Amino acid sequence: MKRGPQRSLEPQAVLDAALELIDAGGLTMRALAARVGLTPGALYTYFPDRAAIVSALADRLLGEADLRLLEDRDREADARIVAYSLDLRRVLMRHPAAVPAILGAAFQGPVALRVGESLLAALPDARAAYAVMVYVLGAIALEAAEAGEGEVPPEAERVAARRAAFAVDPGEFPRTHAAAGQIAAYISTEQFRWGLERVLAGLRA
Repeated sequence: MKRGPQRSLEPQAVLDAALELIDAGGLTMRALAARVGLTPGALYTYFPDRAAIVSALADRLLGEADLRLLEDRDREADARIVAYSLDLRRVLMRHPAAVPAILGAAFQGPVALRVGESLLAALPDARAAYAVMVYVLGAIALEAAEAGEGEVPPEAERVAARRAAFAVDPGEFPRTHAAAGQIAAYISTEQFRWGLERVLAGLRA
């Protein structure tokens, strides 16, 4: 039987390099091959295309969040969902530049399927589970888009910067001006939790 091409690297090493590149906003197959010391042709023995790499990265990052938080049957279902969602936000906000690509990936890897199964165990209606995913991933995407590339400053600094930069005419926009503090905190953990808890409460009503 004819043997396939020899691999000189572990797939995880390729994903490590891919994540570094996507964090910097420059993931291409050619750039990735150069980063790991392979020819572009050799790289295709690991992943057939960029979409496959991004899908594998999505599964990897989902796995970096503590799935035990979602599977802990000693806690109430909504508490499990909130705990896992907060940890997933923590993981993804370490890689804000990667979030848009990752959210466009096919969530069909083994970890993604396990997350989906655990979410359905906590929230059996698939439509409700999808609504939760839209809120969680959408909120993270908006926060990541604002954070941009590179290391994300501490949350308190980002909220303070938003508040300092927020300026509207109080005469023309009185309600917006009055809510400036809350608007600045849209990217906060408190806001993320507040919204998610109300989504869950509405789905249970």
